[in-house]
Amino acid sequence: MKSRPRIPQIREEDRTALVVSLLEIIQIQQEQIQELRDEIARLKGGNPKPPIKPSVLERKAGGREHKRHSGKRPGSAKREKTQHLEIHETVVVKAQDVPMGSRFKGYEDFTMQDLVMRPHNTLYRRERWETPQDGDIVAPLPDGVSNHGSHFGVSLQSFILYQYYHCHVTQPLIVEQLLELGIDISAGQVNRIIVEGNEVFHQEKDEILRVGLKISGHINVDDTGARHQGRNGYCTHIGNEMFGWFESTPSKSRINFLKLLRAGSTDYVVNGEALQYMHTQRLPPTQLERLAVSSMTVVAETEWGEYLSTLGLTNKRHIRIATEGALLGSILEQGTIHPDLIIVSDDAGQFHVLRHGLCWIHAERSIHKLVGFNDAQRNALEEIRTQIWEFYRELRIYKQTPCKTKKAELEKRFDEIFTTSTCYATLNQALKRIHKNKSELLLVLDRPDIPLHNNTSETDIREYVKRRKISGSTRSDLGRLCRDTFTSLKKTCRKLGVGFWQYLKDRVSRHNSIPSLPDLMRLRAHESPG
Repeated sequence: MKSRPRIPQIREEDRTALVVSLLEIIQIQQEQIQELRDEIARLKGGNPKPPIKPSVLERKAGGREHKRHSGKRPGSAKREKTQHLEIHETVVVKAQDVPMGSRFKGYEDFTMQDLVMRPHNTLYRRERWETPQDGDIVAPLPDGVSNHGSHFGVSLQSFILYQYYHCHVTQPLIVEQLLELGIDISAGQVNRIIVEGNEVFHQEKDEILRVGLKISGHINVDDTGARHQGRNGYCTHIGNEMFGWFESTPSKSRINFLKLLRAGSTDYVVNGEALQYMHTQRLPPTQLERLAVSSMTVVAETEWGEYLSTLGLTNKRHIRIATEGALLGSILEQGTIHPDLIIVSDDAGQFHVLRHGLCWIHAERSIHKLVGFNDAQRNALEEIRTQIWEFYRELRIYKQTPCKTKKAELEKRFDEIFTTSTCYATLNQALKRIHKNKSELLLVLDRPDIPLHNNTSETDIREYVKRRKISGSTRSDLGRLCRDTFTSLKKTCRKLGVGFWQYLKDRVSRHNSIPSLPDLMRLRAHESPG
């Protein structure tokens, strides 16, 4: 492979604005060419490109430096590991060859943990009586023994669900594992346990979103690819520190996102908020007048397309804007969301609705990825990165102790940083783009309760990336529904401190001794300060 050609040195007096811009374009093109070469090498089985280093904000604000100065790694504190351990069996070990005259001084304990994995098959011999008049009487099965006629117990069904949805074990491997353990089960029976008879779980998942949107002052949102039936699709994540909710759809448009925010509602509402949105999106006045026939119009989802057609809205752009506005009107009219809800995203266009905040980590990446091709540009980049990180640290401090004086200082400091003119034209353009998003990046000054980043969604949605690498795509609509449901339940359990294994056993057995996850979310929101 040919080496990268070197950019010739140009004298300072010859560095006109045009020459500097052209040199930067050459530098960017060289980086893109190198990325393509790395990708070709990876596809051919060669060495992949080197790993991407973490952002400066991630390294300095919360990660490696903290670990380096904290003394011990997290979780390394000493504790009594067997203090609260349940003992299932006690074995007394006799000492051998004890000399005469020795005095017994009690026991020295040694605790060993183990896991018993073996089949446990139960035959229920149900009495059957023939009566003189009413036919046969057969004794019913004990409570909790059978789940919709299944011949597999609660622990076995929970184990299959846990392996598939929590541990990402594929169905063939689950079948192989169970057969080796002595369970007589077929691939079809495993599949039925994984995707069928889970209506209780689906209902709880739907309620998680309804409650989450109602009690949350902010949500983090993101989406990723999720193939279905061999075709590309998308999965949208909505969540925060209390819950995680996923829904797979063929589209990731703004219309799709607004439909999800309706949380089960299906009406389209044209009201004042809807018309204001349409006006902001520059829907022509003629179309606005046709839609504003009354103070509020409610249209069923199945009739919305026909309703727009009768009003003469046939242009695709006009239909899109009207639909987005009516969906937003439905959300606000029915009160499905918190009145002060803020949506935090990575600046993807489909999420720019309601009051919107941006992720600082994503904003900083546009600076972090730049590479200067001379010392002056490299120094300018380093100085700007340092200033951004220091400003980010000040925002974190402000979140803990907000005040009006500090707010004014931070607003002024933001303008100073992101209107800086450097010797690097590409850096200047990146700074200007960030400055245009000032209101969304500094929303935390008005709402210190919202996060500065979108890491919640970034972390939660990795679940789908791992699943995509292991299993590819879902093949049935029911399979896709179950994937979304159990991923939502698993993430929400983790955030609420509920063991997913215990949760599965509780719900499969129908004991319901663990409160519903939406109820636990309400309790968490009530206990949270502010």
